Amino acid sequence: MKIATWNVNSVKARLPNVTGWLAAARPDVLLLQEIKCETAAFPAAAFADLGYNAAVLGQKSYNGVAILSTAPIEDLREGLPGDPDDPQARYIEATVRGVRLASIYLPNGNPVGTEKYPYKLRWMERLRAHAQSLLNLAVPVVLGGDYNVIPEPRDVYAPQQWAEDALFRIETRRAFRTIVNLGYTDAFRAVNPDQQRAFTFWDYQAGAWPRDLGLRIDHFLLSPQAADRLQDCRIDRAPRGEEKASDHTPVILDLLD
Repeated sequence: MKIATWNVNSVKARLPNVTGWLAAARPDVLLLQEIKCETAAFPAAAFADLGYNAAVLGQKSYNGVAILSTAPIEDLREGLPGDPDDPQARYIEATVRGVRLASIYLPNGNPVGTEKYPYKLRWMERLRAHAQSLLNLAVPVVLGGDYNVIPEPRDVYAPQQWAEDALFRIETRRAFRTIVNLGYTDAFRAVNPDQQRAFTFWDYQAGAWPRDLGLRIDHFLLSPQAADRLQDCRIDRAPRGEEKASDHTPVILDLLD
């Protein structure tokens, strides 16, 4: 089972990039983040033409997540539990071929001195609580997406420059670690424990892409049942180098059937 995650930074603006990549890579499931459109405006027909069903949680101009799948999408959950008043479209979850999947767009949290950072930490605590409950299902669970978390110094081109950024502050990394420590596996690091400069995001500014000034902030966390099926996890850098590219690039997970 081939599962990919990709923050596309506006699905409408990048539609030719996304459909072109799908036609070539043919994942069974693609988790999308930052689609930046309302649910009804999602270009589902373009993906249906490629053989993909779509489950979408959208929001006008901001955020938004989706699941595309060649198989039926079942038992849909829209939104992260824990705060019924949270209006931001950042979490969608469903079952595909017996695997419980979530597409996650975790808050950025910057600037740190504003309400955005406490919101990020509260959201991460809600995710931790829900991730713990998912383990009780005793089925393979795959939590994929843009976590806006740099887990370790080697996951950013210049750690010292990012020390006080919301993506790398110690509180952020600790919160991420509490989720992993429930029993989840960082799929990429399990397969590539020593790989350096393994980035998934390059800013549009300051020549970050050609200079390879990147971050690893897009992750797959696997429950024990999913980790037992882990075959490979890799970063596909090619889409970041295309015209009108997203500032993120896809991460691909292979699970044994």
